Amino acid sequence: MTLQQALAALPTAAESWEGYQRSRFQHWTDEDRDGCHTCEEVLIAESRTAPTIEADCKITGGPTQPRGLDIDHMVPLAEAWDSGANGWSAERRKAYANDVGDEWSLVAVTTRSNRSKSAQDPAEWQPLLSDARCTYTTNWVATRLPWGLSVDTAERKALRELAAGCGQETVEYEPAD
Repeated sequence: MTLQQALAALPTAAESWEGYQRSRFQHWTDEDRDGCHTCEEVLIAESRTAPTIEADCKITGGPTQPRGLDIDHMVPLAEAWDSGANGWSAERRKAYANDVGDEWSLVAVTTRSNRSKSAQDPAEWQPLLSDARCTYTTNWVATRLPWGLSVDTAERKALRELAAGCGQETVEYEPAD
């Protein structure tokens, strides 16, 4: 579907941080039991050249060096909580926090960028580079749809404004288990 259609498919609801604690999302686990936790899996997947992986999944070679990078939840955990995850089971929150099945859910970003964005939504934060805004908007919407996460009215307005400046971006998704 087009980005505009995907945005229209998102439910609208008020947000509430009530009860949010980051610890309610068990994250950085080794779901496939290969010795690499979620952060390392993302770094390996996003590396353009295969990195050197030593014992205990220590990434020591290749162009993707973990120093100076954070693994960012496209839709931050606090924002997911506000948007529907507060009603999920602990297992579903764990699955969301470690979702390596969709390439846009978790991304390697600079530490500075991750700290700048923090737990803000597109009404409060957008990438500095205008060229990155369409990708960010598309990925934000594509991360929310499979998990059934809502948007609040300010966020929807900001997403519509961002999407209006984008070309023919499309969103494909399957509902999360």
